[in-house]
Amino acid sequence: DDQIEQEQASQRLAGGCCALAAVYLMGKFYVANAGDSRAIIIRNGEIIPMSREFTPETERQRLQFLAFLRPELLGKEFTHLEFPRRIQPRELGRKMLYRDQDMNGWAYKKIEEDDLKFPLIYGEGKKARVMATIGVTRGLGDHDLKVFSSNIHIKPFLSCFPEVRVYDLTQYEHCPDDVLVLGTDGLWDVTSDKEVAAVVMEVLTSYEPNDPCRYTMVAQELVVRSRGVLKERGWRLANDKLGSGDDISVFVIPLGGPGNYT
Repeated sequence: DDQIEQEQASQRLAGGCCALAAVYLMGKFYVANAGDSRAIIIRNGEIIPMSREFTPETERQRLQFLAFLRPELLGKEFTHLEFPRRIQPRELGRKMLYRDQDMNGWAYKKIEEDDLKFPLIYGEGKKARVMATIGVTRGLGDHDLKVFSSNIHIKPFLSCFPEVRVYDLTQYEHCPDDVLVLGTDGLWDVTSDKEVAAVVMEVLTSYEPNDPCRYTMVAQELVVRSRGVLKERGWRLANDKLGSGDDISVFVIPLGGPGNYT
C-alpha cells in the first residue's frame, strides 16, 4: 500500500483495488483477504468459507470507532452515528432509533442539530457506502480518494490489512473434486456459494479425474454463468435475473490429485 502511494505521487495515478491471496506453505493454505472478493473450499460437497467481505456494513463498528476518536476526519459534514434513515430538520427534538460504535443493537435518542449531518455509513447491502463514496473498506490504494466536491479524505477509514484464515491440508484426505475457489465480487454478487459448488460438481464430473483442464473449465463456466447472456434489457442469467456487470475473475485450485481417490 505504501508503494502504491509512492507510485501515485510520482506518476499521478489514481484508484485502488481489493486483494485476495492464497499461499501454500508446508501443508497449509493461508488465505488473505482485503476487500470484497471471496474464497471458499468445496470438500466432499461441503462448503468451507475461507474469507469474509469487508464492507461498510461488516466493518461498521471499526469505522464508527475511528470517527468517534478522530471527529476531525468527518470534516464537519458527517456524523459517526447511524440511523435507520436520513434525519429531516422537522424531526429535531423527536426520538429516533440510533446506534454508535459500541452498540450491536439499537436504542432511542433525542434528535439534535448534529444528527442532521450526513451519516458516515449510508445505505444497505451492496449500496452501503462510506461517506456516500466507496463500498469497500479494505484494499490497496485510493490514497487520493475524496468525498465528491469536498476536501475530505476517505483513506483514513480504509485498511490495507487483510484477514488471514488457515486451512490444514494434512488433516483431510482430498480427492480431485475438492477445490479452493477464489473469485472477485463480480462472481459472488449474482452467484451464491451453493450455486458455485453445484457448478463445480457438475463440470468436474464431466471430465476424467486426471484431466488438468477440468479446473480451468470450471472457472470458465462460473464466469460465463455469472455474466449471463446479452439481451435487449442487458446481461441476463438463466433465471432472467440481471447478470453481473462487474469484472469477474475466478481461480479454481485442486486440493487433491488422481492418486488421492479412495
